Amino acid sequence: MMMPLGYHIVVLAATVMSAAHVISQEMGGPVEPVGVDVGVMVGQVVEHHFTGCHLVLFTTTQHSHVFSSIIRLMSVSVEAIVVAEAGWVSQDQLTQDHLLKGLWGDTRTACRALILDVTTSNNNTHLTFRLAEAAGLWKMPETRVVVVGGTEEVEGILLHNNFRNIVHALYLAVHFPLQTPPLYRNTRLRKIFQQEASVSERVWVYRRCLYCNNGEADVQLICKCNITSFPQYVDYLFYHEPFHNFMGHKMLFSTVPYFPYMDYTRDSEEPGTKVTVKDSLDARLLSTIATKLNISFEIREQPERSRGLQKDGRFSGMVGQLQREEIDVSGPMATLAERIRVMEFLSAYQVDVMSIVSLKPTPLPQHLSLIRPFAGELWLALLMSVVAWGATLWILQRAWWFVARDRGVQFNTALLYGWGALLEQPPPDPSINISGQVLVGWWLVFCLVITTGFRSSLIAHLTVQGKSHPPEDFEDLLARNNWKWGIEPWLLSGGVLLYFSRHTDPVVKQIYRETETVSLAEALQKVKGGGYSFLAVNFKIEVELASYHADNYGQSPFYISKKGLVLLAAFGWGFRKGAPFYQRFRQLVLQLEDCGIIPYWTEELQAQRVKENRAAAAMVTRASVENTLPDDNAEVILGLNHLQGVFYLLFLGSFLSILTLLAENINHIHSSPQANNNCSGKQEK
Repeated sequence: MMMPLGYHIVVLAATVMSAAHVISQEMGGPVEPVGVDVGVMVGQVVEHHFTGCHLVLFTTTQHSHVFSSIIRLMSVSVEAIVVAEAGWVSQDQLTQDHLLKGLWGDTRTACRALILDVTTSNNNTHLTFRLAEAAGLWKMPETRVVVVGGTEEVEGILLHNNFRNIVHALYLAVHFPLQTPPLYRNTRLRKIFQQEASVSERVWVYRRCLYCNNGEADVQLICKCNITSFPQYVDYLFYHEPFHNFMGHKMLFSTVPYFPYMDYTRDSEEPGTKVTVKDSLDARLLSTIATKLNISFEIREQPERSRGLQKDGRFSGMVGQLQREEIDVSGPMATLAERIRVMEFLSAYQVDVMSIVSLKPTPLPQHLSLIRPFAGELWLALLMSVVAWGATLWILQRAWWFVARDRGVQFNTALLYGWGALLEQPPPDPSINISGQVLVGWWLVFCLVITTGFRSSLIAHLTVQGKSHPPEDFEDLLARNNWKWGIEPWLLSGGVLLYFSRHTDPVVKQIYRETETVSLAEALQKVKGGGYSFLAVNFKIEVELASYHADNYGQSPFYISKKGLVLLAAFGWGFRKGAPFYQRFRQLVLQLEDCGIIPYWTEELQAQRVKENRAAAAMVTRASVENTLPDDNAEVILGLNHLQGVFYLLFLGSFLSILTLLAENINHIHSSPQANNNCSGKQEK
């Protein structure tokens, strides 16, 4: 049978005996009218509070008049009700697994609801709770729970561990006059039953409150009603905004140090010790939330100082503590697919990116300033153009000579003309016909554009000294010859380790394979030596360099890459699965994020930490003067250093001319004896 979208009630009954039989014994009369009245009463709750929820009926008895009445009432607006027997299902593991797989219904529905019938006996309620535990009820705090039963186990059921995360839970206690008043653990409730029970008020409505008993869960009596005249409007039964005041509830918070997210001093040397939080993002967030919601936090260091890695389905570190429900909240940590299966995640602050720290860009050598205006491929294309143009002019003139028998042009003459035109000192025009003159004219236009571009670029390179380009990303690191890089050991854990070890990009794989682990101080010394880069998280390295490796003007010999490498999708807090306060925390953090408070805090904490570090170290100047960059706006006077490349070209040209002279002399010496022999032979004849 099909069920219309929008209703899903999960009804769990732990009765083994017939509800009708027991109630009839207790009431001393027919039970069917009582079952009908209880069904009408539950139907009113369903109508006013479960609209849009997913409805399923689950019971252990086929003869309960309470459930029969509920089914008849629900069938008016619902096409079908699914009924199963809990006792029978609990004995068949395969059937139970099949049921649990689809128990909570369609995810497109607005909510879920659960009704428990314990009107018969409290001796077998463990079947209900065992099934509720297997169904993962504790993971769904927003599930609305209604318990229908007698007056014996109000506290025992509403305060059961299976309901530890449930926000909305009611107990409709049907009070039978012939029953002996029960002995409650809570003497206050026992006195209420003994002194105020009356025949007319046969339904007492109790509500579970999570934090009303000095921050602990408790049971509240909210209504005494008649079973036949249950209030039509029951909007007050459930809390609508239950998390404005936690009444001083204490939450356990596990953490590891990671500035600016979390910073603290340990209270003792024992693993898992309490910590005293220093000014950091978590300190400000926790203080704000504690003040807003009246919560207290017990903050302890994670004993392993680890966020958690998975092994055989079990986690270590903070994630493992959340998985075992040993703590309520932990952070800071990154979100990962396997972690989300065992905890809830809240993105609480900006993700820290990985930066590449290298030596600051150094001035390029001035002897290359003459060739730097053009890229290498442009110089090659220009050389090939000169040769190709000279060859074309020579071929055209040879073709004209072949037809007209006029004088031709030698190849070296055409080549020297093309070279001279580029230098703006061309020799006489070697062309002897109109086609050659057209070719020469277009070559002169080409030379005009090329020389103009070279001249303007050369002036810029001579007056503004060029800088080297430090690596900005992983591709830049791999493109450099004999370049090495390192990372701090603590970073190669958790989410960063999984990013490198599981990445399929060959570039990332090679970076991870060739990365060496070094301490921060050692890495910075290697960077100063050149040919080395350091992979570091941006927030930490910015504070480190500004605190200990910069002068009073903020100048530092180190360069932090502009392109931050995002290795983690989100960064924030982890919550134990099913934590009822998760949505309230998320709402407050999003409000702080939307109004820009968290980014502002981040920048403020960094600047404050730099100031504290510099004051503590009493640092006046830590960077050497030679590392300070010159003022780009200062007036530049060209000197020998700027034009040294011209002299190198002059020396090169002189050396080539000497080699050419030697070649000519050698050629002349080898050719002279042959010419003398030819002359002697002619004279003898």
